[in-house]
Amino acid sequence: MRVLFVALLFVYASGSGKVAGASGAKGNRFVCTAVPAGTDLSCPVEATNRVQSTSPQEEELRNTIIQLRETILQQKETIVSQQGTIKELNSKLARCEAEAKTRGSARRKDYSKNTMGDLPRDPTETVEQLGKTMQSLKDRLENLEQQLRTNTSGGAFPSELRDLLKRRLSDLESQLLTRVAELEEEKSQLYNETTAHRQRTENTLNSLLERITELEKSNNAFKSPEDFKVSLPLRTNYLYGRIKKSLPEMYAFTVCMWLKSSASPGIGTPFSYGVPGQANEIVLIEWGNSPMELLVNDKVAQLPLSVSDGRWHHICITWTTRDGFWEAYQDGERLGTGENLAPWHPIKPGGVIILGQEQDIVGGRFDATQAFVGELSHFNMWDRVLRPIDISAMANCSAYMPGNVVPWVDGNVEVFGGATKAALEICEDRLFDS
Repeated sequence: MRVLFVALLFVYASGSGKVAGASGAKGNRFVCTAVPAGTDLSCPVEATNRVQSTSPQEEELRNTIIQLRETILQQKETIVSQQGTIKELNSKLARCEAEAKTRGSARRKDYSKNTMGDLPRDPTETVEQLGKTMQSLKDRLENLEQQLRTNTSGGAFPSELRDLLKRRLSDLESQLLTRVAELEEEKSQLYNETTAHRQRTENTLNSLLERITELEKSNNAFKSPEDFKVSLPLRTNYLYGRIKKSLPEMYAFTVCMWLKSSASPGIGTPFSYGVPGQANEIVLIEWGNSPMELLVNDKVAQLPLSVSDGRWHHICITWTTRDGFWEAYQDGERLGTGENLAPWHPIKPGGVIILGQEQDIVGGRFDATQAFVGELSHFNMWDRVLRPIDISAMANCSAYMPGNVVPWVDGNVEVFGGATKAALEICEDRLFDS
C-alpha cells in the first residue's frame, strides 16, 4: 500500500506541468497510472505493461481486504441473527413467566372457593413444563453457538458475544430455577392445605355419621318394641300420630290404651278411625266440658270415665254389633255399660287410625280444639270383646296382651308435626305417679 501511494504522488508531481500547459488544448486528457517502485520515469510506460506489473504483494493485500470484508459481513449477519434469537428467547421466557403466574393465581382463586369437593390442583405439570422449557432453551443456545463456530470457518468466535450469551443463559437458568423453587414451595403449601381441608371434611362427615348413629340408636333405644310412648304436648291441628296398619271389617272390637293428660277443658281426642264416606267410624273424644264419648258410625254414647288428673290411667272400651252393646273400663274396673250404639253395623275396613286428632275427612282436616294434649301408650285393638279378667290383668301390669288387629309396636307408629316418641316403662311410671 505504501509503495502504491508513493507512485501515485510521483506521477501527480511529474504531470502537473503538462496538465497546466495543456489546459488550452482541446480534447486532450491525462490519465494517472501507478508505476512500480524503481521504474525509470524518463521512459514512457505503456498502460498494458503497468497493469501487468501488479506485484504478488498487492494481490495478497487485495484478497485479504476482500476476505476481511466478507468476514465482517458474515459476523454482522450472525450478530443480527443472534439478536433476533435472543429477543425470541426473551419473549418466550416472558410468556412462560406470565403463564406460570396466571396458573398460580387461577389455582389460588379456584382454591379460595368453597366446593365441598373441589381440591386445589397439583402444580407438578407446571414444574415439569418449566423444566422442559429450560432444557429446550439450553439446547437452542448450544446449537446457536455451534452454528456460530461453523459459520466463522475457524475464525475467532467473538468473546463479547460469547460472554453475552453465557450471561443470558445464566440469567435464564437462575430465573427458571427460582420459579421452580417457588412452584415447589407453592406445591408444598397446597398439599398441606389440601390435607387440612380433607381432614376437616372427614371430621365433619364423621361427626354427622356419629350424630346419625346416635339418632338411630335413640329411635331404637326401647328395651322392647312396645316400651315407648307418644307425646303430644300442644293443642294444635298439626301434632299427631298415625297407625300404619288399618282395620279389617269387624263385628266387635276392644280397644285399650294408657293415657296421661291434665288438659282442661276436656282432654281432646285420644284416637279416631275414619273410612271413606264416614270420618267418625270409631272415635273416643272428650270435648270441652262434655263427658267422654264413644262414637261408632257417628252414633254417640257417653262414657263415665275421668282421666284429666295428670296421672297414667288404663282405658278399655268394648263394643259388639249385636244390639250395639258397649262397656267402659278405667284402671281395670268396669265403670259403665250400654247398648243400642250403632246396632248391627259392621266396622268398615280400609280406614285410617289417627292418635291425638279427630278427623273431619279421612286422615286430615283436624280441629285444634279437639286435639288430645298429653301422653299415650300401649294402644292395642282386638276384633273381639275381651274378658274382664284380661282387661284387669293388663291394667294391673300382671299380664300383657298385644292386639291381634292393631298391636302397639314401634315400627307400627308414625309421629308428625312435632309429636315425639320416647322410651317408657309404663308400670314403673304408673307406680311413680301413685
